[in-house]
Parts: sequence; structure tokens; C-alpha cells
Amino acid sequence: MALRLLQVVIPSNRKEELYSVIRGESRIESWDQVIDENRYKLSILLEVDDSEHLITKLEHHFSNTGTFRIVLYPVEATIPRPDDPDVERERGTAKEQANKEGKGRISREELYHDLVDSTRLSWVFAVLMLASTVVAATGILRNSEAIIIGSMVIAPLLGPNVALSLATTLADFHLAKNALRVTITGIGISLVFAIFIGLILEIDPTAHQIASRTEPNLGDIGLSLASGIAGALAFTTGVASALVGVMVAVALLPPLVVMGMLLGAGQWQLAAGALFLLFINIICINLSGVLTFVIQGIKPSHWGKEGKARNTTRVAISVWVFLLLILTVSLYYSHINFDFL
Repeated sequence: MALRLLQVVIPSNRKEELYSVIRGESRIESWDQVIDENRYKLSILLEVDDSEHLITKLEHHFSNTGTFRIVLYPVEATIPRPDDPDVERERGTAKEQANKEGKGRISREELYHDLVDSTRLSWVFAVLMLASTVVAATGILRNSEAIIIGSMVIAPLLGPNVALSLATTLADFHLAKNALRVTITGIGISLVFAIFIGLILEIDPTAHQIASRTEPNLGDIGLSLASGIAGALAFTTGVASALVGVMVAVALLPPLVVMGMLLGAGQWQLAAGALFLLFINIICINLSGVLTFVIQGIKPSHWGKEGKARNTTRVAISVWVFLLLILTVSLYYSHINFDFL
């Protein structure tokens, strides 16, 4: 059972209102502290599933106060254990309420803060993209799956793509802009360097690691959809993102590097096949990511923004599905024509 320690600071004269707000909410234990004559702090130990609903309520009631602050900590352990029958739990009706959302995942605020850092451009991001491109190109040229997997672990492409899906779900256009900027920059860095590699080295388009990424098929769609789901779940459930990052990177980095090297070698037609695969993977990753967030009940904290978020999500899903259908039909008929010839 994952636990969180939630600390809320409010004006001292609104202490009674605070207790009224949290009355009936699920919590394991709570204790208070008078910081000074103007500020009052309440610490609440609770399960991670209960944190989002409580944070939303507190924000709605106290966000307009000058001293309001919420700090959320992950809890590694607590003694006595929460499951110990001697521990008194303050359990209300919130556990059974229909509006208790986020079961099996971290809160919306935790998810947002985990992802927002991945949407900031930095020299570390650029270096990691260059390093992963070099490693991927080496693995492709040597026909080594192990080296290619190493490049997938390095590539910092998971965060920006999942952040774009979250931004779509929340109708957060600022986050979406930053996620797109970082993603496009990362793709650009990798593509330019891969083209340079293709210009100076001899590229064999018949090599297995290259040829397999210039002829996309329907199986690649399933791989990309699974990668998007895994990437979203990695953040919302706290699974080690490095492991799932491998699945997302497998759908983006290798075809990107193959495309760049083929462009550098003057193999335009084969490079177009790798680009086609890249488009498929980007569409599938974002579509499945948005669907995963919607199914998990992630929505804006402010009720007034929920309608806008629903409309944005519907439009985004419709566009992704439409593009995916076009690509699927194109793939299907291209393989029929190829088999016929």
C-alpha cells in the first residue's frame, strides 16, 4: 500500500474551516502544528488513492489565501504499520464515494510535477539525445540488438511524449507547447546527427536492423500502442520509468536514426519508409497515452475547466484515430500490392 504525507498550511483563523473540509475524508492519521500567529499546519498521513480528492478540495477552499501551501511527500515506511489492527484509522464515507478517483495511481499533482521537468530544454537533454543517437547508430551498423537496447535506455524521449498526452487530457496548452518543443528538438538533434553519420559512413540498406525499419507493418502499430500504454502507466502507477522507457524508445529512436542515416546516404525511398514508421509510432504512443489517462480518470483540478478538457480530449482522440486509420489502410494496401507484384 503506497502512502503519502500531505501537509497543508493555511491562515490560523481558518483552522475550523479546514477541519470541516477534511471531515469524512479517508486518512490514517493527522497531527497539527502552529507555525506562527498567522500560519497553521496540518499533516495528514493517507493512502495514495485518497490524496487527489483531498488535494482538490483543499485547493478549492483555500487557494485564495496568501499563506496557503500544500506539500506532498512519498512515504517509504511508517511504524506502526497502517495495516496493524491497533492503528486507529479515521475512515469516513469518502472511500465509497463515486467521486473518489485515481484508484491505483498517484495524484494528478504528483503526475504533473513528475512530467513538467521533462518538458524543459537543457544541455543535459541535448547531450543525452546525441549519446543515444551515437549508440543507436553503432548498434544498427553492427547489427547488435544489445547495443540498440542501450540507446533506448539513454534516450530521454519518454517524458516529453507522456507529458504531451497529459497536456491533451488536461487541456493544458502551456504544457503541450513545451512538450512539443522538447520532442521536436530531440528529434531534430538525433536526425541531424544521424544524417551526418550517413554522410561519412557506408550504409548497407539491406542490413537487418535497417531493412526491418524501412518496411513498417501492422504489427508495428500494436507495438506502438502498447508502448504508449506502458509509458503512461509508468508515471501514473509509479513503475520504474527506465524500464518502460525502453518500450517507448524502441518505437521512436531506432527508426529515427535509420531515417537520418539513409537520408545521409542518399537512399530517399527507404528513408521515407522509416519516416512512415516514425509517424505511426508517434500517433500510436500519443493516442494510447491519452486513452490511458482518460480511463484512469485524470481531469483538471478546477471544475470549470473539465468541459474544455473533455472537448480537447475528444478532438485529439478523433484526430489521432483518423490519422491512424489512414496509415493502417495505407499499410494494408501497400503490402497487398507488394505481395501481388
